[in-house]
Amino acid sequence: MADVAQKLEQLEKAMGSSTAANDDALVSHLASDTVHYNPSDIATWVDNILWELNASPTPLAPRPPSPPPPPPPAVPLQNHHHQHAAKSDKALPVVVVDTQEAGIRLVHALMACAEAVQQESLKAADALVKQITVLNTSQGGAMRKVAGYFAEALTRRIYRPQPHRGVGCSSRDSAALDNILHQHFYESSPYLKFAHFTANQAILEAFAGCRRVHVVDFGMRQGLQWPALLQALALRPGGPPAFRLTGIGPPQPDHSGALQEVGWKLAQLAGTIRIDFRYRGLVAASLADLEPHMLLDPNTEAVAVNSVFELHGLLARPGALEKVLGTVRAVQPRIVTVVEQEANHNGGTFVERFTEALHYYSTMFDSLEGGAGVERTERHEALAQWRARMGRAGFDPVAIGSNAFKQASMLLALFAGGDGYRVEEKEGCLTLGWHTRPLIATSAWRVAASAGGDPIAAAAAAAL
Repeated sequence: MADVAQKLEQLEKAMGSSTAANDDALVSHLASDTVHYNPSDIATWVDNILWELNASPTPLAPRPPSPPPPPPPAVPLQNHHHQHAAKSDKALPVVVVDTQEAGIRLVHALMACAEAVQQESLKAADALVKQITVLNTSQGGAMRKVAGYFAEALTRRIYRPQPHRGVGCSSRDSAALDNILHQHFYESSPYLKFAHFTANQAILEAFAGCRRVHVVDFGMRQGLQWPALLQALALRPGGPPAFRLTGIGPPQPDHSGALQEVGWKLAQLAGTIRIDFRYRGLVAASLADLEPHMLLDPNTEAVAVNSVFELHGLLARPGALEKVLGTVRAVQPRIVTVVEQEANHNGGTFVERFTEALHYYSTMFDSLEGGAGVERTERHEALAQWRARMGRAGFDPVAIGSNAFKQASMLLALFAGGDGYRVEEKEGCLTLGWHTRPLIATSAWRVAASAGGDPIAAAAAAAL
């Protein structure tokens, strides 16, 4: 079976084709002459579904009944298709001939459902979600996982259920599970290691020659990024600097001192490699709640601010990102390291955002398989948009050195499926992707020499 990203590329070609001849040729190639509908005409498909749903004189229940499932794959479909169709004229046509065809139709159904949601055609959207569930049963691997998550997201968009937790699932259990999943993701794929390594390399170069340094980490979590930096500083010619680390994290559901526990473990490591180490854990419900005086330390010579997959969470709140960047400027760091998803999930229509997200996460899941309103809070933006935002906030880019590029490329050899990963240099930044699709980007910044005046006021003005 072709991987998910390839299917999406094929789908785009099919959707962009304007002639029936081209459609027939492409469909024949993709599904071995077994596709029973025009795969490029999603708009007509949705219109037909709407017509069928609205033409029935019988009042519909709040949720339409699920159409009959397709015959089991073990039964020869050619012997039973007509009998099945006769039993239910109004059922949406689902004829699963093989896994490849079902995969193509599954992608079409996802796109059609997104279109129906955008048009607020909830009856059609509900019917399509059920079709997606049926089609997804024939899939495996990345395709099944991606479709399952997107079907769940579409269902939530249609019915907007109130947030709830499963029976017996406490906030503490949820936080513990998040930590376990974060650790597993760190160990099983190169993305977090790449992010930490490239950011650390930029920080290490910025701290060259400094005797007292301070790192502010916007997302401390388990502190996985910092042992490598401590060890690199310990090996520095002339001896390591005095190192202060401020780790920022959200309140814990069980009111535990998780941040302090991480600091204690790092202090133990620092002691074994003879580094003068000080640590402070800072609890903040949002990075926008931070003020410059919370981060300033008059006893340090150089400050680095580090953000790995944290800033995009501020995009849902107007002015929050500008407020945080103003606070960062007020601290006058020598270097600011930013790692974010190389994706554009913020802006445009719902269908455009859905399509971009489907492409992005399909590629991400393919790589993992190869290796082994305000409600919309995940608003990722691409590197070009982050460059513009950082520039408006008074920061200049700092090129990440060639050593980081070479060593990051070597890092990928440690992972299964490493041939599919790609490190690229892009205008002084480094991106890590799967085949031709960049997925995350690391950039480094310094306060612009021309940036003057009150940085908080300047950031607030930029937000207006």
